[in-house]
Amino acid sequence: MHKNLPSFILILMLLGIYQYSWSQSNFKVQIGKIDSLYSNILQESREIYIQLPESFNPDSDTKYPVTYILDGDVMLNALHTVHSYYSGGFMPEMILVGISNGEHRTRDLTTSEVSERRGQAYNQENGGAEKFTQFIESELIPFVEDKYPVTNYRTLIGHSYGGLFTVNMLLKHTDLFKNYLAIDPSMDWDKQKLLKESKEILSQKSFNGKSLFISLGGQLHMADTDITLDNVMKDTTEFTLFARSNIELSKIIEDNKENGLNFHWKFYPNDLHGTIPLPSIMDGLINIFSWYQMEDINKFNDPETPKEVLYDIIKRREVKLKKHFGYAVAPYPNFLFNMSGYMSMDMEKPDKAKMYFELNTEYYPEDPNTYDSLADYYEAQNDLENALINVSKAYELSGSDYHKKRVEELKSR
Repeated sequence: MHKNLPSFILILMLLGIYQYSWSQSNFKVQIGKIDSLYSNILQESREIYIQLPESFNPDSDTKYPVTYILDGDVMLNALHTVHSYYSGGFMPEMILVGISNGEHRTRDLTTSEVSERRGQAYNQENGGAEKFTQFIESELIPFVEDKYPVTNYRTLIGHSYGGLFTVNMLLKHTDLFKNYLAIDPSMDWDKQKLLKESKEILSQKSFNGKSLFISLGGQLHMADTDITLDNVMKDTTEFTLFARSNIELSKIIEDNKENGLNFHWKFYPNDLHGTIPLPSIMDGLINIFSWYQMEDINKFNDPETPKEVLYDIIKRREVKLKKHFGYAVAPYPNFLFNMSGYMSMDMEKPDKAKMYFELNTEYYPEDPNTYDSLADYYEAQNDLENALINVSKAYELSGSDYHKKRVEELKSR
C-alpha cells in the first residue's frame, strides 16, 4: 500500500475490494439454506430459507441482527445481493430469513376477508394475516432464535400483499420488529380498509424507535400514461386506486410526525410492480440503517489527527450502536481495525497502530488473529516479551501449527 494515501481511505478501498471479492467467489453459491418447521397454528409445515453472513463462525458466540423477508423463496435472492454488497459500511451484517408464502400467499398476507374484488367474485382463500402473524410471533421467531445466532433486533420486508402485511404488522403489532420495509404495498385491499384504520392508529399510538420505508412503482395507471405523480390523486377510477392508496398512506404518516415514527417514502418512476423490489430493498435498508454508516471520515483521513481524537470517535460510535441495537456491538469490523493498525505501522505511526490492535482484541477477544497482529506490533518495537504473550494467546485460541511455530521462534530469540 502507498504510504502517502490516508489510512482510512485505504481501508474504505479495502472494504470495497473485500466485498467485491466475496461476491465474485460466491457467485455460484446457492442462496439460502432450506429449513422447515411444523406450525400448530397454521396446521402445516412451512419452509424457511436461512442466509448466514460471511463472518459466521459456528464456534463463535457472535450474534447478528436478523431480517425476515416475506415471499422468501423468491425475494431472498434480491435481499442477499443487497446485503452482500452493502453490509459492513452501510448496514450491519445480518442473518437473513426468507419465509415461503407461495402456496398460501393470499391467505397468509391479506389483512381482512373479502368475497369480491374489483367488482368481481373473489373465491381465493384470504384474510389470514392475523393468524400468520401469530405463527411468526409464537412459532417462527422462537424457532429461529433457538436454532440460529440472532438477536432481538428484527427487520421485516414485504412486497405487494407482503407490503400490506408489513404495514399491518407495524400498526397492530408494533413491537415485534424494529424496522419495516413495505415495497409497493397493496393498500387498496378490501376497499382501503387498513388504510382507513391507519388514520386513528397513527394519530394515537407511539412509534418511537421504529422505522418504516415505503416505495411506490411507476405504473400509476394501468392504461393511461398521462397519469403522473402530480395528477394521480385527482383521478377517481379503479385504475389508480393502488397508487392513490399508497400515496394517501404516506400523507397520513407525514401528518402524524409527533408519533415518533422514522418514515421515508420513495417513488420509482422507471420501475414496475415486478421490478421494484431490488431497488427498494437497497434504498430501504440504506435509509433505515443511515445511523450505522461511518462518521467523521475526514478525521481518519488526516494522518495528523491525534490518536486520542480517533479513540474518542470510535468509543462514541460504540455508544451510538448500543443505543440503536439495544446491546453492545463492536463499532467496526475486525479486519478494519486490523488494516488500520498495519497501515499506521507503514506510516510510522506506532501509537495509532497499537491503539487499533488493542481495540481489536477488546472487541474481538475470540479471534486469534487479533492477538497475532498485536504481536506483530510488539515484535516491530523489539518488545519480544509482549509479542510472545500475544502469540501465545493466539495459539491458545487457534491451536494452529502456525501459531505454535511462532511461539517457538519467539522463545528461541
